[in-house]
Amino acid sequence: MKYFFVIMLFVLSAFAQNIKNDLQFETSPYLKQHETNPIEWMPWGEEALGRAKRENKPIFLSIGYATCHWCHVMAKEAFENEEVAKLFNRYFVCIKVDREEFSHLDSYYQELHLKVKKRSGGWPLSAFLTLDQKPFYVATYIPLHKEPYHEGLDTLLPRLAKQYQEDLPSVLKQANAIESMMHKPLEKIKKDDAKISLTTLTNAINAEYDTIYSGFGKQRKFPETAKLSLMMDLALLQDDKALWQHSMDMLDTMALHGLYDQVEGGFFRYSVDAAWEIPHFEKMLYTQAELIPLYVKAYTFTKKKLYKDVVDETIAMLDQRFVNEDLYYSASDADSDHEEGGYFIFSKEELAEALGKNPHKKELEEALENVVSGNFEGKTHLNFFTKQRPEGFTAFRDALVQKRKSKIFPFIDKKINTAWNAMMIEALYHAAELDPLYAKKADIHLEALKNFSFKRSTLYHQSLIGLEPRQEGLLEDYAFLISALIAGYEVDFEDEKLDFAEYLLNKAQSKFYKDGIWYLSDDTLHIRADIRDKYYTSALAKMMKNYLKIAALKESFRYEKVARESLESLNATIQKEQSDVPASARAFLMQDLGVISLKNTKEKLLKENAAIKKIKYPYLVTNKSDTNEYLACTMRSCFSKDKELKIIEKNIELFIRK
Repeated sequence: MKYFFVIMLFVLSAFAQNIKNDLQFETSPYLKQHETNPIEWMPWGEEALGRAKRENKPIFLSIGYATCHWCHVMAKEAFENEEVAKLFNRYFVCIKVDREEFSHLDSYYQELHLKVKKRSGGWPLSAFLTLDQKPFYVATYIPLHKEPYHEGLDTLLPRLAKQYQEDLPSVLKQANAIESMMHKPLEKIKKDDAKISLTTLTNAINAEYDTIYSGFGKQRKFPETAKLSLMMDLALLQDDKALWQHSMDMLDTMALHGLYDQVEGGFFRYSVDAAWEIPHFEKMLYTQAELIPLYVKAYTFTKKKLYKDVVDETIAMLDQRFVNEDLYYSASDADSDHEEGGYFIFSKEELAEALGKNPHKKELEEALENVVSGNFEGKTHLNFFTKQRPEGFTAFRDALVQKRKSKIFPFIDKKINTAWNAMMIEALYHAAELDPLYAKKADIHLEALKNFSFKRSTLYHQSLIGLEPRQEGLLEDYAFLISALIAGYEVDFEDEKLDFAEYLLNKAQSKFYKDGIWYLSDDTLHIRADIRDKYYTSALAKMMKNYLKIAALKESFRYEKVARESLESLNATIQKEQSDVPASARAFLMQDLGVISLKNTKEKLLKENAAIKKIKYPYLVTNKSDTNEYLACTMRSCFSKDKELKIIEKNIELFIRK
């Protein structure tokens, strides 16, 4: 009986607050942020799409995520505005989507935005759709009133509604024209005809690299880990010292300037300026997970202490802020107590106090240059303009940690995303090169993720701790978990990891590979997988590399054939885009140059692991065997056999230089 009264109180409370939208029944942290909006939001699904058809209203689709700063801005300006809400409710069926929950749906509409606007999109993504979900108008953040860069919602909403009601044929024509951009047949060319090579990729990378500030692009800077990975591969494959120096310069700049949290560790999502000075203050799990292996690789070849420190500090930051029950949360917000970057920046007084008693105050001030006087809204976000951390850094950092204790840490999105957790587990396996304890830590997180996301022989995409996952896994979940398992196998050579990776590979093929085309999900949306690396590595590119690695590790021509056929269907796009699809370009090189499998006993491989990692061939896998000598093999032959690793290394170099 008491439960009846509790339910009645909840219902009465809802009516009292005039809550009309359906997001109150969702679990997504992003959707929950909008449950009290006056807009009659509905989650994506048959109910919302059916309502649009019944009421013959176009759909307003709003895609964002819980830690998105500009999503918060648009929510405050528009979605919480009673007058704007009346326009939305009168003319549209409004659907709110968490892009981390429906990443495949987001990928589709982001690709449409790119093709319509000729520039990348972002969040919030705002799309106005016909009843069959075809967009006739697409944008990102839309201001409340007219601005020089965009029409305001106050005039846009009535205008689009009138167009839909009074001139539906033109709306449908426009929607069909936009939709057709996504369904042009893929041009197929044979691998032998593909004009993509080490030279073409190197030229493309050099053309994009910013030699002034280090990085890619001339305006705001993203880490672009897939592109940086490609640049490092090209440097190693050709012994290109200039490319290698570009890579190290970029790693240095990201670690010492504003992209990195100099006080508590970890990288922000991107820099709003070309010089990496001021970031957008979100910390995403995937950003940390994809950068850690690059700093590990750089440390392997240079032994620069900064790189190891960055790895250790970033993992420690995640342990402190993002870990619960051995699972990783998704992201933290940019805002703190309604101030952008408020937790991360310091006043002049706070800096002066932190510097005041430091015996290396002069060196610190010189390394900080003019940012001490303020570089972000009258306050300071730390940047070091040196190649190393200055003397006195540790004490300075400790003093600033104390200053932050009185501040409110930003909101954390506590979703457990399978793909992102898998990325981080793989990063820990790579970090085991620096400290073997990271491998044990990775095993613990892997077991926790399997218990959380893999149930009844089914992999699931995401959920919250304490709630049973319901959404089945997407291509990205399979791709990144398989990659993590392969990385784990190469650390301890446990057959269980490789066998599970192979099982998931076959499951993924049956779910997502139809008639020679890869799809992002196994549902009625039929969204093709894209090779463009967006905010993290393309799931399709990652899957191609998985196939090539498992083909080598399992000595399977069947897996190699799937990878080859898939890459051949993408050659035209890779040829055209070159380094703009860097992860797929790496997969192409892996298939074109060949995966080399280095074999020996488990004991010998573990003993010589540090030396093996220094071999300058990026497409090398290690595999245990019964032989007590080293064997270097391609899929079709072994070309070197010796007890000495140095001889094998020399022969691998000769092999790839042919």
